[in-house]
Amino acid sequence: MTQFSVLDLVPVSEGSTVGAALAAATALAQTAESLGCKRFWVAEHHAMEGIAGGATAVVLAHIGNATSSIRIGSGGIMLPNHTPFQIAEQFGTLDALFPGRIDLGLGRAPGAGPELQRALRKDLQQASQYFPQDVVELRALLTGDIDLPVTATPGRGANPQLWMLGSSLFGAQLAAKLGLPYAFAAHFAPDHLDAALALYRRDFQPSPALDAPHVMVAMNAFAAETEEQARELASSQQQAFVALRSGTPGRLQPPVKDYAARLPAPARAMLDHVGQASAVGTPAQVREAIEKFAARTAADEIILCGSTYDPADRQRSLELTVEACQRVSA
Repeated sequence: MTQFSVLDLVPVSEGSTVGAALAAATALAQTAESLGCKRFWVAEHHAMEGIAGGATAVVLAHIGNATSSIRIGSGGIMLPNHTPFQIAEQFGTLDALFPGRIDLGLGRAPGAGPELQRALRKDLQQASQYFPQDVVELRALLTGDIDLPVTATPGRGANPQLWMLGSSLFGAQLAAKLGLPYAFAAHFAPDHLDAALALYRRDFQPSPALDAPHVMVAMNAFAAETEEQARELASSQQQAFVALRSGTPGRLQPPVKDYAARLPAPARAMLDHVGQASAVGTPAQVREAIEKFAARTAADEIILCGSTYDPADRQRSLELTVEACQRVSA
């Protein structure tokens, strides 16, 4: 049976606060845990007014204290923004606080302009070139399988589950070579989904951490009592996609009825393209879309995304989605 997890950006809604966004993320994690979801991941973004998950390890520590069994982790840490040593310390600390519950998803997309690069004191383009070596170094800092001149404490001997994240063939190749589980970001970059999964499974090399390929795929899910309500809920995220692509990101906006129909053709086409990995509608419609997506990808896990202006709507959407899929499985 396909397992479900949750990815959260910790969105800040228009008229709300960072504190409220963090409280909403915590409540969503508790809901996911109560529904039997396997993981709750937080994504790292910086210098974005509408996303409050930049200090990812700190957010995860708070969520870990508010939950008891669900795995918590990064979806992901953008390693070029950091040093492997810093991340080993952070996630070694999390592993000590919440043993057996920590995931460390790694990505290489810096996603930063010159101003943020200066603020981070990093040449992110150059750092991205060293991403494979940095992943190997980070793993060695945790496992001790390579003799390094420094020891991360906390870190050495910690056992977070490492994941490779990606939306292209690069991440699939690296995950296969290192024998790591692989998560594909189809919820916003679906283009290379099928090719990346095929490459990962074909070239996978077993490792001490994993003896066979393991795939998780991200998709958007918005469920409500009616299809019209679900499409309206999804419009807040659609507005965020349009704002991001037009270079004007901001806080998550209130839903707009028939939003996509009001857009010019290029913007509608962009949303249709990005929304290929989406399930929007009644619980039955969402379940059907998820089943088709799971059959297409043969994913071991599906991680559900989808920001809503009112956090309560996302909790309800998650409940409707998971319960509908569980009823069919039962």
